[in-house]
Amino acid sequence: MSSPPAPRVEAAVDEEGPTGAHGARAAVCHNRHMHAATIISCTDQDMPSESEVVDLYDAVGWRAYTDAPETLMAGLRGSLRVVVARSQGRLVGLARVVGDGATICYLQDVLVHPDARRQGLGGRVVQEAFAPFTAVRQHVLITDEEAEQKAFYESLGFSQFGAAIPGRTFVRFGG
Repeated sequence: MSSPPAPRVEAAVDEEGPTGAHGARAAVCHNRHMHAATIISCTDQDMPSESEVVDLYDAVGWRAYTDAPETLMAGLRGSLRVVVARSQGRLVGLARVVGDGATICYLQDVLVHPDARRQGLGGRVVQEAFAPFTAVRQHVLITDEEAEQKAFYESLGFSQFGAAIPGRTFVRFGG
């Protein structure tokens, strides 16, 4: 990873707030189909395996990433921070932040397995991914035009360019 490794965090948050290492934001979420999920900030030593990552990206339909798993894993290892959610040891969520960690951070990926959705895991992995970067001026993301995603990111404090914030967003995709 590009920055010094963050300490491994295994903590739980119930309705009252955090419990665990370093006051970390993490979650134990429940529903009738899944067991509790724990949020973990990854170090190089406990990064999810390639097969786990490919399974999660495939489960959410992001096959453009899984066509080249070695590139996907290099991207994870090169991220400023990777946070995962696990339920009974199974990878059910992931968020990663890229950038310089001082002036700008990009939320690159947020994934929650379809079986684990609607438990608050997406918001929790995003919050934990950005936790060390609260002083960074710009937290940025680019996403699809789905209304559900817009509402999700707005609930986390993001504003859409052109709506609440004047400006333009440009993207160039490489080959």
